[in-house]
Amino acid sequence: MGTSLSLRLRIFLFFALLAAGGVSLALGALAWAHARSGAAGLTDAFTFAAIVIGFGQLALVVGIWLLFDENVARPIERLAAQMRTKAHAGVRGQMDLHGARYLGDLAPAAAGLAGQIGDSTMMTAEAVAEQTARLAAEKARLTALLTEIPVAMVLVNPAHQIVLYDGQAAEVLAQVAHPRLNASLFDYLSRADVEAAHARLARSGKEVECSLASADGAQSYSARMRPLGDAPGYMLFLDDSEARIAPDAARPLIYDFDLLETSGDTAFETRKLSDLCFVVFDTETTGLLPHKDEIVQIGAVRVLRGRIIEGEELNTLVDPGRPIPPASTKVHRITDAMVAGAPDIAEAGRAFHQFANDAVIVAHNAPFDMAFLRRHAGRIGVNWDHPILDTVLVSAVLFGAGETHTLDALCDRLEVEIPQALRHTALGDARATAEVLVRMLPMLKARGMETFGDVIAETRKHGRLLEDLN
Repeated sequence: MGTSLSLRLRIFLFFALLAAGGVSLALGALAWAHARSGAAGLTDAFTFAAIVIGFGQLALVVGIWLLFDENVARPIERLAAQMRTKAHAGVRGQMDLHGARYLGDLAPAAAGLAGQIGDSTMMTAEAVAEQTARLAAEKARLTALLTEIPVAMVLVNPAHQIVLYDGQAAEVLAQVAHPRLNASLFDYLSRADVEAAHARLARSGKEVECSLASADGAQSYSARMRPLGDAPGYMLFLDDSEARIAPDAARPLIYDFDLLETSGDTAFETRKLSDLCFVVFDTETTGLLPHKDEIVQIGAVRVLRGRIIEGEELNTLVDPGRPIPPASTKVHRITDAMVAGAPDIAEAGRAFHQFANDAVIVAHNAPFDMAFLRRHAGRIGVNWDHPILDTVLVSAVLFGAGETHTLDALCDRLEVEIPQALRHTALGDARATAEVLVRMLPMLKARGMETFGDVIAETRKHGRLLEDLN
């Protein structure tokens, strides 16, 4: 079929072909039945003709549908997905119009519109980059000023969730658990001590001194709790923490002031995507059989309010308690010598479980990675009851089930670069998956999926993909 025909004419020709084929099939079958009617009897002949017509019509409809699907429906779906990647995921590459060559003027028109959107997005991105550079400079100055303060500092919202922590506070928090934005302060400090001090702060409205024990009861700190004036929440200073940082050491500042406004403790299904915390992880293993192979590395990063939180990552080797096959080492480059003395799955699993507390766990082909963790749940001493999101299924929702949904294909589609040295490392693949997720979240919103429940409802329609993959 040539490429000069209009889209409407093509659609008309599809159905004209269906009608002509049906009429021709019926006439041919009836003519054949009439020719046989003298020998086989009129009733039998026409009954057989009806069967031929029925099955013939079915075959004709299926053939026309396959042709229509291949040349019209799938190209339209692919074209829409490409436009969303340019409009919402910041993809700059040229659109592939060859697959949509039979859609008439639709493909060039879509490419032109996407180009204008891309130019507008670039201008916006440049303006954002300028503001980001200014904010980065201000953050650097603020970090330098905080370096002169010889105490650990944490900013907390009214729900006792961490909004900001500096480098020294990170050292203090890490004595109990991995420091995390949006985490409950009670993961690190005694709930009773914090709530008692906060009640005194609420009554007085002025700074209060207090003694706070760590959540595990192993340490105690002299602290000061200070109100934030008109802003919600409070500032916590840990004056005599045992963790100290050299005066000239870098003291990173991790924060998200939007967390000061808490949205309440709502169920995951009803939370907006923009309010969710995602922990994106990957594992490297001794093999591909979750019922018998073991994890040798876990890597994870945190995504909060649609951005990767730099500095909040987990990267640990795991001693599998058995030799690593050479074929597996060839893929992930992890040797027996490297995991010697590393944490076992019980210790590493508990660290990851805590790192993912109150977050959606995200992975590419999540059933595979989660199967290893769930198999050792008893040994780890935890329940893996986190909500799970699979980027394979999210890709199917956005780009169609008929597309390729490997991590490499997704990265190519969304212009995410995986440095070769980091490919097939747990942290490298987790980082790439997180970047893919960050690009897909605005695309989901553009499709009308505002909450986590909306997304899960759509991904369930493609569950067969994971069954086939595994």
